[in-house]
Amino acid sequence: MITLITVLIVIASIALILIVLVQNSKGGGLSSGFSSSNAIMGVRKTTDFLEKATWGLAGFVMVMSIVCVMIKPKTTYTLQPEVGAPAPVNTGAPDMSTTLPGLPQAPAGEQPAQQPVTPPAE
Repeated sequence: MITLITVLIVIASIALILIVLVQNSKGGGLSSGFSSSNAIMGVRKTTDFLEKATWGLAGFVMVMSIVCVMIKPKTTYTLQPEVGAPAPVNTGAPDMSTTLPGLPQAPAGEQPAQQPVTPPAE
């Protein structure tokens, strides 16, 4: 059901985009193509139709979005540790170590010796 409502929302949104693009902000738009006053629907009726279609589709998208959220099944997520995994230890203090793992450690108060960098052999 949610998939059907989602598809309807997407179709209505695309139709809404197309109708808004057809309209002109100054009242021209699609109705400006009808230059004669005795057109089939008339200039004023075309503008009224586009405006009503815009409001109708916007309302439809909003209502269907609310319905989609209301009928969505409620899911709850709980964080549980993996079975067999050790629990993380929180000492309360942040780790302030400045050494990288795998590097030799210099005794306290001494500067580490600079090791020469050798280029890789070709």
